[in-house]
Amino acid sequence: MYFNSFDFLIFLPIVFVAYWLFQKGKLQFQNIILLVSSYIFYGWWDYRFLALIALSTLVDYLVGIRISLCDTQKLRKRWLLVSVIFNLGVLSFFKYCHFFIDSWIDLCSSIGYDIQDVTTLSIILPVGISFYTFQTMSYTIDIYRDKLGPTRDFISFAAFVSFFPQLVAGPIERATHLLPQFLEKRKYTRESISYGIKLIIWGFFLKLVVADRTAIYVNSVYNNVEYHDGLSLVFATILFAFQIYGDFAGYSLIAIGTAKLFGFDLMTNFKRPYFSTSIHEFWNRWHISLSTWFRDYLYIPLGGNRVGRYRWFFNLFITFLISGLWHGAKWTFVIWGAINGIYLIIEILCNGKRRKGVFNVISTFCFISFAWIFFRANSVGDAFYIINKIFTKPGKLYIGSGDDIAASIYAVLAIFLLVIIELKREYWNNNTFVAVITKSEFGRMFIYATLIYLILYLGVFGHSQFIYFQF
Repeated sequence: MYFNSFDFLIFLPIVFVAYWLFQKGKLQFQNIILLVSSYIFYGWWDYRFLALIALSTLVDYLVGIRISLCDTQKLRKRWLLVSVIFNLGVLSFFKYCHFFIDSWIDLCSSIGYDIQDVTTLSIILPVGISFYTFQTMSYTIDIYRDKLGPTRDFISFAAFVSFFPQLVAGPIERATHLLPQFLEKRKYTRESISYGIKLIIWGFFLKLVVADRTAIYVNSVYNNVEYHDGLSLVFATILFAFQIYGDFAGYSLIAIGTAKLFGFDLMTNFKRPYFSTSIHEFWNRWHISLSTWFRDYLYIPLGGNRVGRYRWFFNLFITFLISGLWHGAKWTFVIWGAINGIYLIIEILCNGKRRKGVFNVISTFCFISFAWIFFRANSVGDAFYIINKIFTKPGKLYIGSGDDIAASIYAVLAIFLLVIIELKREYWNNNTFVAVITKSEFGRMFIYATLIYLILYLGVFGHSQFIYFQF
């Protein structure tokens, strides 16, 4: 079930009303409603996905208890390995099986062995598997590290794993932050509901207006790169930078806002990343739940920066390489991750001396956008073709034809509005006119009424998939 679907528009109010009817009853009733609702939400894509998430939930629930009961560190580590191997094994099978087989076939073909007659399985990638496997692994790892005690409330744990607002595309919550919220009574407050609705409205603006409008031009260019010159490819790449931000930040805001409606606080996932003045700062602002997950559960255990210089570089590079592979089972994502790792190593070699300023914001955006080429390109060949065209054949700028021209204009206008709002949040102080307007109740109502109008007038409707659903 997509957030931007009529089904969800019906689903959410029903769950909301049923959930708060039990406000004065037992907490367990509310958790059961959330659990059942989350399984309905997830099963809407394919009921077969439910067996996998239920099995993952059961395994990590039992492993968490077993770790806490072990007398020796050796036994605790063995049970932790059960969780890690199970989760990574399931993730690898469903997400990377075809990738590894195809890569092996290509490698053999490149050295003269023709093995095209290989029978492969027809494997469906379960939606959100990359997200909830990481979330459940954080639970068992934190129990192993004595940061968290195991819960014996299976209903609450199952609701934590499958919590529908953030199930399929994050934020990837830590058990130390989200699980206790399932074990405590939640209160209905008008302030929380109002704030949640505002986040949802802003999220839908980012998704339906910014992301889906820019996607029309981006897709027309990136899916036909051979017909476009360098200027068009540069413009499409810049638009894609805003498309993926609008798409994923929009989803995160809808998820956070929806969770607010039920009395839950999810972690912030984006902090205006395109105002970063360095690559390091960018990754402190972009997809925060994932970058901090890799930091805490991969980068630091590898030694982080507490080791020799070359080992430090290796730790950074391997972390981003795996992060790229996490995003998708394609070499384009692996290269994208490698590029970001190299960026960070170069920053360290330059002593990280980057001053705050417009030039550094623009240069960081350009470096990030260059890496986005590999993220968006349909193949590695297309990515290098695009780069070659950009530097050797600038040519003319394609602005579209027919309805595409209007889509391009609307996309630029939506991005302009987004930048103005983000500028206000990032730089403008409380003495500015915009800040004064947004402080008043009338000013806020006017802004959100305008956003709703823009969503209805400029939004692209039709169940367009969020980009991160494929991960």
